[in-house]
Amino acid sequence: MNIYVGNLSYNITEADLKALFASHGEVSSVSIMTDKYSGESKGFAFVEMPKQSEAEQAIKALNETPVKGRNIKVNQARPRNERPQRRHRY
Repeated sequence: MNIYVGNLSYNITEADLKALFASHGEVSSVSIMTDKYSGESKGFAFVEMPKQSEAEQAIKALNETPVKGRNIKVNQARPRNERPQRRHRY
């Protein structure tokens, strides 16, 4: 299951997130989204957990918990095609 993690502290690392989620099960990958120009964190990440039951337990246990001074938001990630398209202004 792909898990969205939002409201992250800008100084959290992928290793920090992996350790946090690994206490609830196997973690196959962690990706913190960064700004393509500055390289700084955008404040959200995706965590991939192969077992559905462990992922659901992690979501339930970690949503709204304080991590590095911020209450994180944790839920199942939606596929990209479900998001509304952004309109570009020229």
